[in-house]
Amino acid sequence: MKIALLVIGKTDKTYFVDAIKEYADRLQHYVPFELIVIPDLKNAKNIPEQQQKEKEGDLILKNIQLGDELVLLDERGKEFTSLKFADYMARKMQTVSKRLVFVIGGPYGFSEEVYKKAKESVTLSRMTFSHQMVRLVFVEQLYRAMTILRGEPYHHE
Repeated sequence: MKIALLVIGKTDKTYFVDAIKEYADRLQHYVPFELIVIPDLKNAKNIPEQQQKEKEGDLILKNIQLGDELVLLDERGKEFTSLKFADYMARKMQTVSKRLVFVIGGPYGFSEEVYKKAKESVTLSRMTFSHQMVRLVFVEQLYRAMTILRGEPYHHE
């Protein structure tokens, strides 16, 4: 199984770029991981919210391959502790044959088409974070899950 994180817009703060790269590199020791960045829409400020979600949704779906399992990172998704997320990932590693694709949408969330295509949704917190921060939190939690599954001393209970 491969894992992908699909995001809208580039990460422009260097401290986030560096930290995300650090955890993405660490993840390669456990599972093939890729970060897929869809460029921000041009003139997004002039596009109505619903139309923006639909355009971003089309771009997201163009990056989904046959056999991928799509999981949305969404504030209304299922909430896990780090240990439960590790269990979740262990199950996914046994059942997903191609790519497990986690998606962070744009500022207004996802289009209906993306919600329909997704198998499920997960939340990292009930709080709202910047999209750049969510990327870092997600890759760190994914790395943490892998170390938990291997019994390595990164996570402390």
